[in-house]
Amino acid sequence: MLLKLSKFTIRIDSVLLKKFRFVAEYNGRSANHEIEILMKKHVAEFEKRQEMESDLTPWNSI
Repeated sequence: MLLKLSKFTIRIDSVLLKKFRFVAEYNGRSANHEIEILMKKHVAEFEKRQEMESDLTPWNSI
């Protein structure tokens, strides 16, 4: 099964972007993959908090 990838544009300070790219390279990743990893961690933390607060899944409306 093919995964449909979406595009997302972000406006960011150029100095912060340079620093972020340095961190990503240090971690052996592209900046894009570094962002994806961070987003997955953030969503997983959110889901875990939601489980602790309620039995309802926040994704029912998506």
